[in-house]
Amino acid sequence: MNQTAEKNIYEEGQVILINKPLKWTSFDIVRKIRNTTKAKTGHAGTLDPLATGLLICCTGKMTKKINEYQAQEKEYTGTFTIGAVTPTYDLESEPTDFKPLDGITEQLIHDTTRQFLGEQQQLPPIHSAIKQNGKPIYELARKGVEVKVEPRTVFIKEFEITKIEMPVIYFRVVCSTGTYIRSLANDFGAALGVGGYMSSLCRTRIGEFKLEDAWDIEQFIEEAKNVIKK
Repeated sequence: MNQTAEKNIYEEGQVILINKPLKWTSFDIVRKIRNTTKAKTGHAGTLDPLATGLLICCTGKMTKKINEYQAQEKEYTGTFTIGAVTPTYDLESEPTDFKPLDGITEQLIHDTTRQFLGEQQQLPPIHSAIKQNGKPIYELARKGVEVKVEPRTVFIKEFEITKIEMPVIYFRVVCSTGTYIRSLANDFGAALGVGGYMSSLCRTRIGEFKLEDAWDIEQFIEEAKNVIKK
């Protein structure tokens, strides 16, 4: 490949798999890639700051594929903590309304997953990036503005409990795009009658793209710098 072509591979278009670190926003990753490659960059599906795992980033002409990738099935692993709730359905806010776990058996936990399989009407968290009147509703919620969200149709293909260390429940979920695992945590806790929230989350797959093939962001930045210098 000639020097000019080497310099423009990101502008021409690349699909970059990144393992998003904890506390980074999805836009932090996009900005880092864009600033390094000097190419138009976008991502195919937001991960919350407290989530880790696979983020598909597209540069140049491959940004046209973002909607296609975003629509694909997703797989997550993580933990729910039961016996309390949080306003954000995760640890962005403090747990409240603690309840005893008497009567919550491992069998009940496994049995309760069944009611969440298949097509569901799910209410997104009010602390989410869904826009209302042009603004993300989490900004309105933080200001105390009343936010009304409409249920959306999602599909949960697999919901597996992989380990139980009360009050922490480890899970694996395969679901459609648009599914909020935070909402699943809240709804699952409600179904158990003791409340629950998402205490960790990792996206492990989007369609055929797998986390095991993803770059750490700093490694990718070094690689991109080397490519651009050639």
